[in-house]
Amino acid sequence: MLDQLIASGAATAAAEAENAGQYALLIGGSIMAGFLLLLLITVSFANRGLGHEAHAETHDPHRQHPNNHGGANH
Repeated sequence: MLDQLIASGAATAAAEAENAGQYALLIGGSIMAGFLLLLLITVSFANRGLGHEAHAETHDPHRQHPNNHGGANH
């Protein structure tokens, strides 16, 4: 009788340990997927911080169609 009880307890413990491992993989995998998504977003917007400062456009004499907005040359 005691042998059956020990065997039943061991089988139950093994089944619970298997489920606990699956839950751990599920939770760990979802957390890792979330961090990978955040990494992808960070890398995608990294070039926005490395841009140069805005400056005024210089006059280019070789430009075919200069932007003469508001001038008398319309």
